[in-house]
Amino acid sequence: MKDVHDAEALFVQGDISREAACKQLIDETVGRYGRVDGLVNNAGIFPRGSMVNTSEELFDSIFAVNMKGAFFCSMYAIQSMQKTGGGSIVHMGSTNGYKGAKELAAYSCSKGAMLTLNRHIAAHYGRERIRSNWVTVGWVASEGEIELHQNMGISEDDLHRKALTHVPSGRMQTPEDMAYGTVYLLSDESSQVTGTELHINGGLGL
Repeated sequence: MKDVHDAEALFVQGDISREAACKQLIDETVGRYGRVDGLVNNAGIFPRGSMVNTSEELFDSIFAVNMKGAFFCSMYAIQSMQKTGGGSIVHMGSTNGYKGAKELAAYSCSKGAMLTLNRHIAAHYGRERIRSNWVTVGWVASEGEIELHQNMGISEDDLHRKALTHVPSGRMQTPEDMAYGTVYLLSDESSQVTGTELHINGGLGL
């Protein structure tokens, strides 16, 4: 990242499903830079399981990463932001957070919980200049998504052909699409934007 963007980067390795790792992430950031101005809750897993065949182990693992991680990273970030005059938190959500695909029951519920977390932070910490927003992520042509489907015998070209009819905009989203909106929500240009849902999904879910 430093080579590509000519900027300093700090990497903190840890298990985001553990509160201690969330605290370490914020503590090391404050230790290096003196403050936390922004947090992006982007960690997530999405193993498949419907309402009638999701095990307790699968449910707990999904919520531990997708919701517990977001909760405690936000908690420690807010504690830091309260001392330095505010900041911005962005939660990477999903169209599945509103209803969800049948085979993504626990994942969909975890994203719905994250949407409530977003609104809670925005409603109760806005007066401390702490903003919170949610990005409704669509169908992103990430390396992980492509690899997942290739393992199912579906090629990258087949994915893009499916998007022509499945996504109103006619294409899958790119990681760059997500980044542009996220940077906006982290920036001062969005200083009056909080508690909102920014749909970067090409109309998917309409």
